[in-house]
Amino acid sequence: MTRRPDLAAMIGPLGRELIALEQPTLRAHGLTMWAYAVLLHLGPEPVRTQAALAEAIGADKTRIIGVLDDLAARGLISRQADPGDRRVRLLAITEEGRQRRDAAQAEIQRAEEEVLGRLTPPERETFLAVLRKLSS
Repeated sequence: MTRRPDLAAMIGPLGRELIALEQPTLRAHGLTMWAYAVLLHLGPEPVRTQAALAEAIGADKTRIIGVLDDLAARGLISRQADPGDRRVRLLAITEEGRQRRDAAQAEIQRAEEEVLGRLTPPERETFLAVLRKLSS
């Protein structure tokens, strides 16, 4: 067997580079990494509970409440009681939240072009396909 670095040893530096790349953009849009993760995972329909959202983004459900409180206070998401179970909060992204998320994501992906530019077009296509597969 040919020895290679562990996956975490290869992905870790890339992950840190990408996080550092995103931070200035997120700050410029008034978002934290967790707030951005929330906005990325909310769709147009208010169907996710706070607990389901926390699980989907890998956050502790008690920690995410403060992020949701902040986003709701700034009008970026709405939280409404589920008519079928008033203990459950349904979450939805607002139009303002969608615009902020989309603007931040467009800037982040433009900055990612520098990283992806290290690859040839076929390498880039393969890398993105493999990354989608491994992250799903």
